[in-house]
Amino acid sequence: MQYRTLGRTGVQVSSLALGAMNFGRIGRTTQEEVTAVVDAAIEGGINVIDTADAYSGGESEEMVGKAIAGRRDDLVLATKATLPMGDERNHRGSSRRWLVTSLDNSLRRLGVDHVDLYQIHRWDPTTSDEETLSALTDLQRAGKIGYFGSSTFPAYRIVQAQWAAREHHLSRYVTEQPSYSILQRGIETHVLPVTEEYGLGVLAWSPLASGWLSGAIREGRDIATSRSTFMPQRFDTAIPSNRARLDAVERLAAVADEAGLTMIQLALGFVTAHPAVTSALIGPRTLDHLRSQLAAADTVLTADVLDAIDSIVAPGVDLAAHEKNDTPPALLDPALRRR
Repeated sequence: MQYRTLGRTGVQVSSLALGAMNFGRIGRTTQEEVTAVVDAAIEGGINVIDTADAYSGGESEEMVGKAIAGRRDDLVLATKATLPMGDERNHRGSSRRWLVTSLDNSLRRLGVDHVDLYQIHRWDPTTSDEETLSALTDLQRAGKIGYFGSSTFPAYRIVQAQWAAREHHLSRYVTEQPSYSILQRGIETHVLPVTEEYGLGVLAWSPLASGWLSGAIREGRDIATSRSTFMPQRFDTAIPSNRARLDAVERLAAVADEAGLTMIQLALGFVTAHPAVTSALIGPRTLDHLRSQLAAADTVLTADVLDAIDSIVAPGVDLAAHEKNDTPPALLDPALRRR
């Protein structure tokens, strides 16, 4: 396992981090299975666990808390807030009112008195940067969070938040958690240059592109991954963007074979090769998934392999741009583009 400094914090983190989205109802995992995955991840050198209040309605946090009991101080523990937690209109977003409540709920579920990294899961256009940063700064000073970061923010919002922190003399976001993979490289054009400029640590989620780069999806095979069962439209190869992904996967598989690598090693090695990326978040549902991903922990791709990847999916290109989560609201809602 490789270890890197998380932004400018001085905290040393593993180049692979354990994402807990599949813990609980989403991944149909039991507590025994979750604890086994956490045990194996720690044994494999992973020291970062990332969860969120919204994962299975808080169940993921509860399972993580039980799995890390007695060794919390050996781990960098991260969680998130802002996605809806029920139908109540104020049980979401990044207002002071909700963040204070949401963090207390997360700490209770996790069974800890603080988290190392608290992340704003998505940018909330209804709340000012000053409101959010002020609340996070107070929670930090209260000792409930060590650092705070953003997740899937557009580049211009990352910049705005940095300037708001400076203008109002508040603590700032020290990390960003964007989606990044060989098939979704758009952040190379805007987000990653900004995170480098401001010295933010980057925890990249979906490095296996929702399973497209796991090796399980190939031409001529039925697509029967866990993700495809509840997001079928993202795997229907009659859709042009999905067809483009499958064509790219076939070419990437040939590159991996020639280099003596698995598709998972190629995919994770690509993400962790970027100098702006601190860690790649893996989200195993089973021990077998974890073991296949841990096998990529020390993968270093050669220049010729990286050049071959560039020739298949060009730098800065998203093969499924419509699936991005950091699209400015005005591109999605026509009313916001018209007077």
